[in-house]
Formats: sequence, C-alpha cells, structure tokens
Amino acid sequence: MATYKKADARAWARENLVGCSAVTIPSFSADLKRLNERGIRHDIEHTVGLGYSSTLLCSELAISAQENAQFTAWARESGKDLILFFHAAFGTLAENIEAVKLAENAGADIVLLSYPPQFWPTSEQEIYDYTKSFCDATELAVMLFPIPLWGFERVHPAGMSLELVRRLLADCPNIAAIKSEQGFPLPAGICEMYYHFRDQVVISCPIEGDAIPLMSLMKLQFSGTSNTAWMSDYYPKAFELARTGRFEEAMELYWKVNPARSANGAAAQTYAGGTGVLNRTMWKYQDWLAGFNGGPLRAPAMRVPDRLMKSLRQGLVAAGLPVTSDPDSAFMIGRHPC
Repeated sequence: MATYKKADARAWARENLVGCSAVTIPSFSADLKRLNERGIRHDIEHTVGLGYSSTLLCSELAISAQENAQFTAWARESGKDLILFFHAAFGTLAENIEAVKLAENAGADIVLLSYPPQFWPTSEQEIYDYTKSFCDATELAVMLFPIPLWGFERVHPAGMSLELVRRLLADCPNIAAIKSEQGFPLPAGICEMYYHFRDQVVISCPIEGDAIPLMSLMKLQFSGTSNTAWMSDYYPKAFELARTGRFEEAMELYWKVNPARSANGAAAQTYAGGTGVLNRTMWKYQDWLAGFNGGPLRAPAMRVPDRLMKSLRQGLVAAGLPVTSDPDSAFMIGRHPC
C-alpha cells in the first residue's frame, strides 16, 4: 500500500522521485507456465545494487493481473526501499483498473500510465476520459506518458497537446509526474513540458542520451522509466553527478560509454521504426549481459538476431562497462532457471 494519501501524490513525488528508474522484465519458468521467483528477486536485488532508486515492473508482455501482483509482492520484499512503478499496460481500461488495485495491495508505489493498442481515440476528449477514469480509480500517484507509441498524433501533432496536459493536471490531482516524450526522438516534448509544468509536477526525461546533456540547462531530479540498467551503474552515477552540479564529470562518463549507447541506438532502430512495439526480449538480453537473470519470455515475444547480440555485447566491451563472459546460448536458460 502507498505510504501517502492520494491528495499528497505530487508532494510525495517531488520528495521521492529522485535519481533513475530501471525497467524490470519478469522472469518465467522454463515451461513458461509460472513466474520465476528466484530470477525476479535476483533482478530486483541487482537493480538496487547498481544504484537505481526505482524500477518499472514491466507488464507489456504475456502476464496476468494476478501474476503481476505476485511479481510486485516479490519485488517489494526484495527491494524494500525501491520505488516500484505499476505498468498500466494491460489490454483494456477495465483490466488496467483491476490490475492496479491488485498491485496497490501488493506494494506498488506509483503508476506509469500506458494506453492499450485497442484504444483508438479520434478526439482529445476520449484521451482525457480514459486518463481521468484511470486516475480516479487508483489511490496511487500517476506518471503521465505522452509518446508517439500510442498513435495519438491522429488527434494532435504532439499526441498529447499542451492544452490536454494542462486540463489533465487540473482535473487529476494524482498525476504527479510526466514522462515527456512528445515528438520522440526530438526533444520538443521534454522542453515544452519542463517549460510549462516543472513547478507543478516532476518532469522526467527518460532518454539517457538526452537527459545528461539537457541537465546543463534544466534542473531534472528524475529520469525514467527506461532501458539503462544494461549499462550497469553508469547512469545512476552520471545522473547524480549532473543533478548535483558536477556536469563536467557527468559528461566524462557520458562520452566514455558512447560506444554502448551507439550500439543500443542501432539495435533499437531495427524495431522502433514505426512498429509501435518495443523488443522486450532485446531489453532482457541487454540486462542479462550486465548480470541480470535473463531467461525466456512468453509468446508473442520478439527475437534478437545474432548480429545484434554481437554488436550489443561489443558495445559494452568498447565502453569498458561490465559484460558477462557467458555465451549467448546461456541467455534463454537464465542465471536462475526453474
């Protein structure tokens, strides 16, 4: 259960959303019939050890609301001080409301609000209604997430317009943060949201390659949720340096890891070019390279070509970041198979 009241969500976020958030993809048994408790606990403990202050418990894959609650409970036990994001990525509004209530009871702290592929709005009012209905149904703080993935550009070129965001902030007091990616990969969204709303809610730039440079101009306290734990403890360290005024030191680390960043960017282009679907198998492989559990995911799951595995591994080597010596054939087995 949340440690704050709904009316205090913004104050709670301002005080507690500091640092970086990872993404934790659940691990499964070899037969894919159940969750892998040891693998999940290993990943949460490793996330804490790398210096992350929070993590998104990814549900954008084949997992039930009840399994997600169990995932949350194990994460809560293994990461007692870790802020846990519930991922509102289930198939319908009703399913997301059911799942968030279970996650609240299991120990989730805050919500990352996604929108289902079947949600096909043709007006801002429909986006507003979905968002407000969800926010009204949960006691948790909510992070609003404008990004081209949802296809809202049919309604407004920004996906979520300035006017829509302003209206939602006025009417949904538990919207406590904005993960600002309107117009991705351009930085327009983060710049606009920061300009208008930085004094109302926490503004997050989740893109590591943008966040550190922008911190020379912006006072950002939080970055996430995003695929960065594959770079081990680099990002929490660099973000903290930049946040506390040591920008030159942060940029020294930034350029050192650029080979890994470039390899990741090239790999992401193979699926990010308009599919609207993130390759969670690739994210899990990247984390496995950095010591996380790895292991199989339930269908439908995207594949990771051998050439991309090689380039991602070599990017970490070139950047001087930790990388497992285990062969790629061990990835689908996982470090704690069950």
